[in-house]
Amino acid sequence: MIPKLRAIIANNSNSLSDICVRAALWCASQPYAAAIWLRNVSFDRGIQKVQRAGVPVISVGNLTAGGTGKTPTVAWLAQWFRNHDIRVAILSRGYGAGPDGVNDEAKELEHRLSDVPHLQSPDRVAIAKVAVEELDMQVLLLDDGFQHRRIHRDLEIVLLDAREPFGYGHLLPRGLLREPLRSLKRADIVIATRSDQTDPQRLANIRTKVQRYNPKAAWLESRHRPLRLRNSDGEIKAMDWLEGKRVVAVSGIGSPEAFHQTIESLGSQVVGKVTFPDHHLYHEGDIREIASKATDAGLCDAILCTGKDLAKIAVPAIDSIPVWSLDVDLEITSGIETFEDHLREVVRQITYRLV
Repeated sequence: MIPKLRAIIANNSNSLSDICVRAALWCASQPYAAAIWLRNVSFDRGIQKVQRAGVPVISVGNLTAGGTGKTPTVAWLAQWFRNHDIRVAILSRGYGAGPDGVNDEAKELEHRLSDVPHLQSPDRVAIAKVAVEELDMQVLLLDDGFQHRRIHRDLEIVLLDAREPFGYGHLLPRGLLREPLRSLKRADIVIATRSDQTDPQRLANIRTKVQRYNPKAAWLESRHRPLRLRNSDGEIKAMDWLEGKRVVAVSGIGSPEAFHQTIESLGSQVVGKVTFPDHHLYHEGDIREIASKATDAGLCDAILCTGKDLAKIAVPAIDSIPVWSLDVDLEITSGIETFEDHLREVVRQITYRLV
């Protein structure tokens, strides 16, 4: 999000013009609020029917717009099931797909999980049927599934970015909430992501607020753990290579600030930033902009991006400056035993079906 607009919706400015902008955004959010309320009521009362996939379905989603860490969470879950010899597929809408019909998240997940099918379509009921009947999958992961209520889910996981978990307290576009906070009552598990980027007292306050809406939901905390550097040729570097390096950070993700903070925590100096909207498709002009930013930065050791961005930039260097992605993994820092208890219950359901 544009920093100026974020500052406005966060009430960081009380100028008359910003107050008027907030008022206009609030008015614009009311039709959206009504639509969300009607949609949820129609599912809650059975007016809209929920379809069963025939196998366990786990949904990973969020309450707010922007990146909360869904892709690392889905990858972690898929790897957990593969480690337990369970056939798992990922279903997603495919938002921001390129000319090949595949989006950045699918490309990143394919790199990390080559043996896990990833089906993309706005009609996730249809691709769930394909995954079960044609691919013989045993469990389905519904990526960004919290607002997609047409498919019955056996486990509902909601991610909250610990840095700004509640979307400034307002629905889009006045705030960042995709649904009201009361929708948390549907969650089985709530994971506070990037919990290492806030203080313990704030985490405790977030947990208390979540429990007011859903006292039964399991509470977990996680962080994004940097794994390695990787380029488009598949070359790998250890994380310590970044120590003391001057880098230009390039990102087209929901939370660029978290990406910048992670880079700096690894001992690098961010001498330039190029930020695009989430799911941005890179074009020749964007590459020129990145090259210009790196040139303006003077002595630049590398251009650093995310795994999703590398899948679209797809070159090992720009103007002889190496391009590396910072690959991250999900690390559960609190509640791992509870999490795995839920997942083992899913495995038991699968085993029961086979008997």
